[in-house]
Amino acid sequence: MKSLVCLKQVPDTETQIKVNADGTGIVTEGIKYVINPYDEFSVEEALKLREKFKSGEVVILSIGPDRVTEAIRTALAMGADRGIHVNDPALNQADPFVIARTLAAAAAQVDYDVIFCGHRAIDDDFGEAGAMLAELLKLPQVTLVTKVEVAPDKKSATVERDVEGGKEVVEVPLPCVLTSQKGLNEPRYASLPGIMKAKKKPIAKTAGADLGINPEPLLQSRAYTMPPERTAGKKFEGMEPAEAAKVVVQALRAEAKVV
Repeated sequence: MKSLVCLKQVPDTETQIKVNADGTGIVTEGIKYVINPYDEFSVEEALKLREKFKSGEVVILSIGPDRVTEAIRTALAMGADRGIHVNDPALNQADPFVIARTLAAAAAQVDYDVIFCGHRAIDDDFGEAGAMLAELLKLPQVTLVTKVEVAPDKKSATVERDVEGGKEVVEVPLPCVLTSQKGLNEPRYASLPGIMKAKKKPIAKTAGADLGINPEPLLQSRAYTMPPERTAGKKFEGMEPAEAAKVVVQALRAEAKVV
C-alpha cells in the first residue's frame, strides 16, 4: 500500500504567539515547532496501512524552510520511508491555493494509492489545502475521516467521517485524498531505533521553480493583530437572589447588549 502524506510544521500549541513590531507577522524567535497534530494522524494511518498489507511505501511531503526537515525526520522516525521537502522562501507565506498547487505538482512525481492530509493546520486554520489538492489532481476526496478500511484488492476504501450529530460511512475508489480528524487513531511515538534509522532515510530537496510553480499568492495578509484583551468581569455581591437576578439581567441588556 503506497501512501503520500502531506505534512505541515506548525508552532507548538503551548507556544506563546506574539505579533512583530510592524504587524507583518509573528515573532519567530524562541518558537518550538512540531508536526501539525492532524497530520500525525495521517502519518499513523499510512503506517498502519503499510503494515496491514505488508508492502508498500509511506512518503512524507512537506513545504517550508530549513527547519521543516526536523518534522520530516520525526515522521521518518515513526516509520515512514522517505521524505520530499519543498524548500522555497517564496512559498513561506503562500496561501492555501498556492500550497495545494505545489503539493499537486510534487504528488504528480510520486506513485501512490492514497493521499493523506490533516483536515486543517492549527496555525492558520484554513482547512482548505486538502480539498483543493484533490480537485487539482482530479481525485475523489473524503474529509474529516475517523476510520479507514481499504479493500483487499486496494481498489476502494470504506471510510467513516464526522458529520454534525453523527457519522457518515462513505465508499470511495482509490486513489483518493483523505483528510484526517481526531479519533482516526493514536499516533505512535518514535522509538530509539526508529530515530537512528531516520538519520539515513532520504529526503529529496526541491523548490517551487523545479515544480513549475508560480509562488505569487492570490491572497495576502495585510496585517496581523492580537485579539483585544478581555475586560474584567463584574461581581454582584451582598444581594438577595431576586435582586441580584434583576441587576444581572439589566447589565446584560444595557452593557453587554446580549439580551
